[in-house]
Amino acid sequence: MNPASPAPKFALNRTGTAVHMALLFGLSGASFGAFSQTQEPAEKTRAETDQGSLILSETTVEGTLDPIATLMPEYAGGQVATGGRVGLLGNKDIMETPFSTISYTDKYIRDRQARDITDVIAATDPSVFTNGIKGGHGESYSIRGFPVSFSDMTVDGLYGMAPFYRASPEVYERIEVLKGPSALLNGMPPGGSVGGIVNLIPKRAADTPLTRLTGTYHSDAQFGGHLDIGRRFGEGNQFGVRFNGVYRDGDTSTDDQSARNVLSALALDWRGERARLSVDLFDSDDHIDGQNRGIGLAPGVGIPKPPKADTLLNPDWASVETQDKGVILRGEYDLNDYVMAYGAVGTSKTNYKYNGALSSALVNQAGDFTTTMGQLKFEIEKTSAEVGLRGHFDTSGINHQWSVNATQYSDKEKDWGRRSVPGANWTTNIYRPVWGPEAPEAWPLIIHTENDLKSYGLADTMSLFDDRLQITAGVRRQEVVTDTFSVVTGARNRPNYDTHATSPAGAILFKLTDNLSLYANYIEGLSKGASAPVSAANAGDVFAPFKSKQKEVGLKLDLGTFTHTLAVFEIKRPNAYTDPATNIYSFGGEQRNRGVEWGFFGSPMMDVRLMGGIAYVDPEVTKSAGGATDGKTATGYPKLQGKLGVEWDTPLLEGLTLTANATSVSKQYISADNSLSIPGYTIFDAGARYTTKVSDKPVTLRASIRNLADKDYWGIPQTQSLGLGAPRTYELSASVDF
Repeated sequence: MNPASPAPKFALNRTGTAVHMALLFGLSGASFGAFSQTQEPAEKTRAETDQGSLILSETTVEGTLDPIATLMPEYAGGQVATGGRVGLLGNKDIMETPFSTISYTDKYIRDRQARDITDVIAATDPSVFTNGIKGGHGESYSIRGFPVSFSDMTVDGLYGMAPFYRASPEVYERIEVLKGPSALLNGMPPGGSVGGIVNLIPKRAADTPLTRLTGTYHSDAQFGGHLDIGRRFGEGNQFGVRFNGVYRDGDTSTDDQSARNVLSALALDWRGERARLSVDLFDSDDHIDGQNRGIGLAPGVGIPKPPKADTLLNPDWASVETQDKGVILRGEYDLNDYVMAYGAVGTSKTNYKYNGALSSALVNQAGDFTTTMGQLKFEIEKTSAEVGLRGHFDTSGINHQWSVNATQYSDKEKDWGRRSVPGANWTTNIYRPVWGPEAPEAWPLIIHTENDLKSYGLADTMSLFDDRLQITAGVRRQEVVTDTFSVVTGARNRPNYDTHATSPAGAILFKLTDNLSLYANYIEGLSKGASAPVSAANAGDVFAPFKSKQKEVGLKLDLGTFTHTLAVFEIKRPNAYTDPATNIYSFGGEQRNRGVEWGFFGSPMMDVRLMGGIAYVDPEVTKSAGGATDGKTATGYPKLQGKLGVEWDTPLLEGLTLTANATSVSKQYISADNSLSIPGYTIFDAGARYTTKVSDKPVTLRASIRNLADKDYWGIPQTQSLGLGAPRTYELSASVDF
């Protein structure tokens, strides 16, 4: 770096280095665009070119009458797909989607050796932030500056049908990310997430038989395996069976911690001439002894130096277990060549149990902290359903792709436990933690609630000028009912929460060429409101679901085997508070996130694959109680992220691929007044993959190192102020296709 040039505004110099790397490789991808289009790529590309020029070819509009098992083709490099499912709108090619989306393939999931969804979606996407903390009770990530609730992942568009806290990715064919609010497209999420939605597409049997066995190792001593079997049979291969079984158990790279994950999934499907049916079943057990948990800060205490990354900030006897099971039934029927009817219904159950530290606070710079032991377990029964029609027609040269649906989600939850166990509070030190004996268990009922969410949506995409101009408009009505019950008598409490909201959306996309699309959208997100507390002057007032509002403009440039995306957005999300002057409770607060995202993916040159980008997000508190934090930066999210993933099929040895990842983030505030922050950091990963044949059987060997430099750093967990980033971790796997 030129010493005379101004230093980049990052907390660490390596942050700037990684961002510069992303810029360099991304721009080099654009430079190699013409060359890449002269290749003979193994994967599908959208348009053939002549000497690098962009040739206009016939355009088709996706999104209508797509069968259950239809997947968008893989893009060049095989890491992402050419498009994905966009909720109510159905399958859409990325160049014809007026929203920011990305769809990761099963190949990328396997090559990442991913153990949860966060490992996939946060690796190279600068719009997705994860705190780097592993070994907790669940996944943790944010999209566009807003945290995403554990419960808001969808499976084929249905809420509540994924494992509640952590989902193993081995059973999914696609992991799709839609960035920004999506009330029109998906309805209101149970957890109220507005930054984005993750949709999981289960694996189904392909026409080619599959039997794949994978053995895995993760340091320090966690071993496991994955069995993936798929078969089709019957006339025209009309029946399909796909089974996935996963088992992992052993010590993790965190001291005194072990983890066990057991998962089985069965997918059955039948496809006829006009009808399709599928059934998906899963059973998951996720258990951790010595669960990681964050720590808080006592008033007036600064942020100490982080301890070694493999330190456990929880007793080794602390444990957490989540058990999930569920079933989904889905069917489709083509009423004619222009209209398809579809429906789906699913049910799932989650049992959760935790015993360990529930809260803690650092009391001095020397690292001493107090802990409060607690216990919590809950049981949630969930049902989710949708029915709808999707079709198309032409009027006066305008093509209409229309969709209408109704959705329903309900859950029944009971919580038991104690937020504080008498006599089980200790003081220890983050650098030399010492713990007392296991806290005795007791499980009084503390919460009993039931939620019911219903919605009705309608959307139409109008295509003009040979489908170059596409205008989408739609509206959704959302109804929400919540009942609470006495934990003593079981009687229903009154009043309950019963209200509704209507949410419109609109988008426009113009294809300047087959390879360049411009788009803009306005879309809202819905989150459950609340009733004013008894301490407020307006006690009992019921607030309808509050609306987060997004405005976004962007472009997408497909160079044949390498694609760039650019988006500029603003999301405004209301917050609730009680006014200190009037004592009136309202949703008068607001956080406004403005940002710009640049991303890229594909194969810019032969034998090289790149994926990554840079995102700048300014999460500003614009309205707060009494104006106390107006103009401050919201906590828990970096303003700047740069990410880069590289794969190179080296000529040194046929079948050998070298891989690397870099993630760089700027500082994050942990106090609302912005007086405390944790520094930015840069994490590097490295790995290799080797494909060959043994006894004529395809074999793939993989090895990777996460956090290559074993960097010690603080992250911000969702439950506390500080948490330790994951230490250096070694991963190995070997796959054989029989």
